[in-house]
Amino acid sequence: MSYSTIIFDLDGTLLNTLDDLYDSVNYALDKMGYPLRTKSEVRFFLGNGVKVLMRKSLPEGTDDEEFEKSIAYFKEYYNVHNQDKTKPYEGVIELMHSLKKKGIRMAIVSNKIQSAVDDLYERFFKDVVDVAIGDSPEYKRKPAPDSCFRALEILGSDVDNTIYAGDSEVDMETAKNAGLPCISCLWGFRDKDYLIENGADIFAETPADIEREVLK
Repeated sequence: MSYSTIIFDLDGTLLNTLDDLYDSVNYALDKMGYPLRTKSEVRFFLGNGVKVLMRKSLPEGTDDEEFEKSIAYFKEYYNVHNQDKTKPYEGVIELMHSLKKKGIRMAIVSNKIQSAVDDLYERFFKDVVDVAIGDSPEYKRKPAPDSCFRALEILGSDVDNTIYAGDSEVDMETAKNAGLPCISCLWGFRDKDYLIENGADIFAETPADIEREVLK
């Protein structure tokens, strides 16, 4: 079936944010005198928001006070540097303009802090996407479906005509909880074997594959 609406994850799906996130994690760890993490480690820690990212990046047993300091250091750096190296994946902007021309409604739903989502939305997507929801006290973080439902409400769309696109197990679980099919993007932060192990059954090797899935 064809769909009238698509909800996109942000990091690892639309934007390659890994380098800026990696730099921000290691800035926080360095400020606190902890061992730095590799890019591969940070890549696998992503998907559940900054708190989970930093909890996984810190040494095991780090107390709550140190954890809160790490969050503050991360935000201090990332709020300034979230666009230093971040860029759309090849073909993403073309995909979104093509979908818009065909009347497809689009939303972004992310576990990234709302202020950073707003910054990146303004730079890359404000001309093609009508709503971008990040992590805030208003909604439960993905994989809870709350932010997806809010996006659909704003767009005037419904679950039956919507598909989700993301790159991780968090996205698959989010889509399932919202009652949506999920396209797993293979250029993101998880590899295909891992996604299959976690139940993925629709794949996009390029952004053009997403358009074919939406319109088929």
